Amino acid sequence: MDQRQVSTPHGPSIETFSAGLLAAFVGFASSFAVIIQGLTAVGASQAEAASGLMALSIAMGLCGILLSWQKRQPISIAWSTPGAALLAATAAPAGGFATSVGAFLVSGLLIVIAGLWKPLGRAVAAIPAPLANAMLAGVLLGLCLAPVKAVGQEPVYGLAIVLTWALVAKWKRLLAVPAAVLVTVGIIAATVDVSHLDMNALWPQPILIMPHFSLAAMIGIALPLFIVTMASQNIPGIAVLNVNGYRPDPGPLFSVTGIFSLLSAPFGGHAVNLAAITAALCAGPDAHPDPARRYWAAIVSGAFYVLFGLLAGAATAFISAAPPILIQAVAGLALLGALGAALLGAVAEAKEREAAIITFIVTASGLSFFGISGAFWGLLAGGAVHALTRWRQGKPS
Repeated sequence: MDQRQVSTPHGPSIETFSAGLLAAFVGFASSFAVIIQGLTAVGASQAEAASGLMALSIAMGLCGILLSWQKRQPISIAWSTPGAALLAATAAPAGGFATSVGAFLVSGLLIVIAGLWKPLGRAVAAIPAPLANAMLAGVLLGLCLAPVKAVGQEPVYGLAIVLTWALVAKWKRLLAVPAAVLVTVGIIAATVDVSHLDMNALWPQPILIMPHFSLAAMIGIALPLFIVTMASQNIPGIAVLNVNGYRPDPGPLFSVTGIFSLLSAPFGGHAVNLAAITAALCAGPDAHPDPARRYWAAIVSGAFYVLFGLLAGAATAFISAAPPILIQAVAGLALLGALGAALLGAVAEAKEREAAIITFIVTASGLSFFGISGAFWGLLAGGAVHALTRWRQGKPS
């Protein structure tokens, strides 16, 4: 059933406002540490990481408002959390963050093309799901080990964060990571001398970064970022909308998210895309009994994302004052669900299992040749095993 609303639009209700606020809070608080970790890993300074976080938050807020109002459907937009995890597992390229920004631009352009030119979209969809899931699992593994390492390095603080996450998860899983974030903020406030923070850094300061393009970054960052964003975010995002009765044309949505990714990239943003988890909050029955009015939840969510983006400088400065392992622990907790789903998807099909395991191992190893990250080599190695397996199955005995 197509839930597009064409009658006179209503304003937000209590239900849609609450759902939108919850979606924005969960979306921002659950993964902003992953974003900062990823941008820093590929060469961003504290100021550049804050600029990127701000650009992403504002871009996904405005994109969600635009698409939801235009389609009269709850089109929720998020930053690419798996993409940020990919960056966190990638070494800074030669040329520093400017080269990473060049890769972000190319990835955004590929997303635009995938929405406009169906053969590219079909090519991404043709990547065997077990291999795409295995690559994502390999990318996520390193960060997901961080909570265990935090308990080893900072037993009291690490256990406080992990136990908070575990206890809240038993009550309300969606709030588990935000609760862990609040505990981490409390630990930082109690143990770090925040008086030494640069007060100027607390205000939003967009930084325009002139991109630099290199072949190694195109292959090692842009291509895996494009694949992860499409396979792990955009396609599941469409599925969530479909499950809730909405049937938008995917191509234009992909292209618009690609355009907003292009707009955020010069300021340090890596990618925005269709949301999946927060999309369920805005598109489900809890957002409003009337499906035709749920788009207001996504609009409210977008407005709060813009507001949160203005706080990016303060969030980044505060996090930069903390022991890195604690921030990595929160990021790892935020990604455990994604790791579990990716591992399950990787090994679900017995005939694809060997290729998927090869993809996972090579990606997780951190292997790097010619400045190209392990995610590309993992997908390449798994693809080769997959092709060989298919060839042997087709060969007469």
